[in-house]
Amino acid sequence: MTSKNVNNQGKKSLAKIAGIVAIATLISKIFGLIREQIVAAAFGVGAVVNAYAYAYVIPGFLLILLGGINGPFHSALVSVLARKNKKEAAPLVETITTLVTATLLLVTILLIFFAEKFIDILAPGLQNEIRRLAILQLQIMAPLAIFAGLIGIGFGTLNASEEYWLPSISPLFSSVTIVVGVGGLFLFLGEDIDAPEYAKLGSIVLAGTTLAGGIWQWIVQQMAQIKAGIGGIRLRFDFRQEGVADVIKVMIPATLSSGMLHINVYTDLYFASYIENAAAAMRYANFIVLTPLGIISNMILVPFLPIFSRLSTPDNWEELKTRIRQGLVLTALTMLPLTAIFMALAKPIVGLIYERGVFREAESAIVAPVLFAYGLGMFFYLGRDVLVRVFYALGDGNTPFKISVINIFLNAFLDYIFVKPFATQGLVYATIGVNLFSMATMLIILHKRLKGFPLAEWGFIFLGLTIATIASGFACGSFYHLFSSIFGDTTLLLKLIDILISCLIGLGIFLIICLPLKLTELEILFSRISSKFFKKC
Repeated sequence: MTSKNVNNQGKKSLAKIAGIVAIATLISKIFGLIREQIVAAAFGVGAVVNAYAYAYVIPGFLLILLGGINGPFHSALVSVLARKNKKEAAPLVETITTLVTATLLLVTILLIFFAEKFIDILAPGLQNEIRRLAILQLQIMAPLAIFAGLIGIGFGTLNASEEYWLPSISPLFSSVTIVVGVGGLFLFLGEDIDAPEYAKLGSIVLAGTTLAGGIWQWIVQQMAQIKAGIGGIRLRFDFRQEGVADVIKVMIPATLSSGMLHINVYTDLYFASYIENAAAAMRYANFIVLTPLGIISNMILVPFLPIFSRLSTPDNWEELKTRIRQGLVLTALTMLPLTAIFMALAKPIVGLIYERGVFREAESAIVAPVLFAYGLGMFFYLGRDVLVRVFYALGDGNTPFKISVINIFLNAFLDYIFVKPFATQGLVYATIGVNLFSMATMLIILHKRLKGFPLAEWGFIFLGLTIATIASGFACGSFYHLFSSIFGDTTLLLKLIDILISCLIGLGIFLIICLPLKLTELEILFSRISSKFFKKC
């Protein structure tokens, strides 16, 4: 076994990998949804959640950047460990773990001792109570900096050894911890949990269970690594061993490039700190969008990254262009129907998901416009990520990095322009503008580098998909109003039925308009769905 590469222990097809990742991510997202419902029921759009939205920015940024699938730690380890056998992989993983832990320990110490400064820089417009709670929560969650790096290493190590299920499902352990902690507090205090005298206790429980969830997620991954024989809990300081430099060579520029994208989150929250309840509204709306987006993005990005890499040489560029179109059209076919649904049914969807406990119709009215805005930008968010992976496959990390630097200034400018007329929605519109600029810029560069895309053909396809989206959204909204006026929507069950029927009609109209386009990607999508739901894997 040691003579074989870590990733050769049993080759899985790309479709099977996508299916494993999708199912595991779906389960994680379901638990994530339950988590958000519990948090919303307990705290509503109040001081605890607004403070948490700011306190979680840096730990959450590190978890996404360092600990996420397709993140720099994941990509760096997969690219290097794929060429190693188990005997070589274990000491390399342990050395990288030692190096990363030491570095992130310093970050943790800085976050604890300078939490007040970080919060003031991030959100200078916070009121006294929310500011105090945010500082407290950041100090509690600071050790997540260490576990973010360790989780990212676990993702990469397990994926390189053909383990996809556990890494993709491990985020549910974090969600379960928060559900138990916050849910238990809510059951004990009831709706009094939102009272000012319990704000500190609620903050401690919410932040503490977030930290405990991250630790639990890492422990589960670590147990799987030890069982697979690819690294354990052991300090190694052999930083000169073969492979360490290769991992760092990929990890550092990828981290910088990815980090540039998240600086825009800081910019948005800087402006949001001057808008009442903006941070909580963005958090709740963003989670609704990220639930399907996370599942679909993993289905698309995980299988396509190795395909793009294999087609990176000039003699394969024609096939690469076909695959780029495939990635973008699959993105559109999955994201645009969701855009239609979220824009047409924003308020009833928010009400269905969150209206319980202290979260009432007034809170839904705050969150729904933000969900409308997020829905508009779904395709551009994922489409940008598809094109970034093409540049990485071509061995070019500098171009996405340069575009990301420009985006920092563009996002700040658009935030300033849009926040006055649109308030919280304007911050989301600014992000959409940044993602649209990124996609356009990368397409122009790839068009020149790969000797031309069939832009007229692609333009016709996306025009048809845009028309289908508009028609689908109009149908969703119209039929929801019709059904709710006939059957009512005063209970969660009636609202669920009205939303489901309206969504099915909207999806049907989207597909009817798409069929004349005769897209091969539509056949691929149907094939993947049918193979997962109607056949044994």
